[in-house]
Amino acid sequence: MRWLELPAVKWAIPLPLLLIVAPIIWRVFRGTWRQLDVEALEWRRELVGRGEVDYRPLVALTMAALVLIWQEYYGRGDFYQDTVRPALDRWAMGHGRARTWLSVYDELGLRLWWGVTRIGGYLLPVFLWPLFFRRDHLADFGLRARGFREHAWIYAFCVAVMVPIILIVSRQRDFISYYPMYKQAGRSWVDFGLWELVYVGQFFTLEIFFRGFWLRAMRGFGAAAIWSMVVPYCMIHFGKPYLEACGAMVAGVVLGSLAMYTRSIYAGFLVHSTVAIMNDGVSLYRAGRLPTLLSPHSTRHITFLYWVPLLWSAWALSLIVVALKVWRVVQERRVAGASRAPATD
Repeated sequence: MRWLELPAVKWAIPLPLLLIVAPIIWRVFRGTWRQLDVEALEWRRELVGRGEVDYRPLVALTMAALVLIWQEYYGRGDFYQDTVRPALDRWAMGHGRARTWLSVYDELGLRLWWGVTRIGGYLLPVFLWPLFFRRDHLADFGLRARGFREHAWIYAFCVAVMVPIILIVSRQRDFISYYPMYKQAGRSWVDFGLWELVYVGQFFTLEIFFRGFWLRAMRGFGAAAIWSMVVPYCMIHFGKPYLEACGAMVAGVVLGSLAMYTRSIYAGFLVHSTVAIMNDGVSLYRAGRLPTLLSPHSTRHITFLYWVPLLWSAWALSLIVVALKVWRVVQERRVAGASRAPATD
């Protein structure tokens, strides 16, 4: 698969893939997009009828721009090293144990700062929103769990699609060198667990921000709200492996459409966090850096070498869930068809 690394080939790989995927996505979500446009038209008519102007896009996009700017300039590594870390060192001067922890978990501190700034930034507009629009319910930002079980098959379908892709892409050098973002995640299970906790937490708030807050505030845009979200969503992937940044276009449309279809962010969050943990685990497995120590100073070893079988097991389980959904739909259609059939003497 080294030919995929050739610049003359790699830049064009997303184009045929998009041509293949686009009709599938359109066929799956075209009804959702049509419904969003209908709802947006009705919403705008109501506003015109009341002589009102919807200021939600103005407020939401201003908040979103500020959050993304703050995260970029104050959540990155150089700000942590130049400003935050010296402050922590001064505090730790009188706390011997704290100095040891800062030394042992130096890089983890940087990643925790990254996670905190992401989590805090993504949640900030949600907390500020009631100051501007008191009649809006925060639960409408995709936080309602009702109907999640009914749509769990969609999560299984996404996992079924992503597992083979992860196993193929994980053989590329830029994938192995980038993941996990916390380079000492393979040092011990404590390192790995703390990092994944922060990583998954920021994915949850990311889904609230992009697929909950953003899409709900842009309801007057109809289906176009999804594409207005996809552009900045792709941009936060700059610096990641090229194919992943390109794949963010597809992921943004699918997860955005899924959130609007289910009126919930939870399926998208599960897809995102599952893929993220798989990426880290497979990358460490490919590089031979899976954690074995319980903690950096521990002598206890815990070895787990079955990441690839675990992925294939998850893939098989997701296929079973999807197959059960298909079988149920077929059965329901048979029953509906039988009930519509004309009675015969």
